[in-house]
Amino acid sequence: MLGKFQKSELRIEVKVKDTVFRDCLLDINQLKQWFFPLKFAQNTSEKLSQNDTFSFYLGLIEIKNKVDFIDQNCLRLILSGGIDGYQEWCWGDGWIQSRLEGVSVLPLNLGQTFNLLRLKSFASHSH
Repeated sequence: MLGKFQKSELRIEVKVKDTVFRDCLLDINQLKQWFFPLKFAQNTSEKLSQNDTFSFYLGLIEIKNKVDFIDQNCLRLILSGGIDGYQEWCWGDGWIQSRLEGVSVLPLNLGQTFNLLRLKSFASHSH
């Protein structure tokens, strides 16, 4: 993989319950509404589960995601393609945080900030 190793951790406060964040991240229909245009396999269920895969594009660069871990307040994705690394989402009542580490030519902190702000806006206005 070409690029450089980057890591970023962001945490924001949002006045919503932890279940709202869980639904925004794990419910595929909601995830598609606030995240980049996503591509799922035809047989994907309505909720993300362990080992599910999906991808999205940043211009011509495909970012592949595989669900590595899910629990009540955490989701970890293994990334490949345009980013080789992982992204972890953790949440609770009133806050959400994202940790992103990987090798890429893309500016990961900028993309992570953009996605976190989109999630904040979606969660705040949809619930």
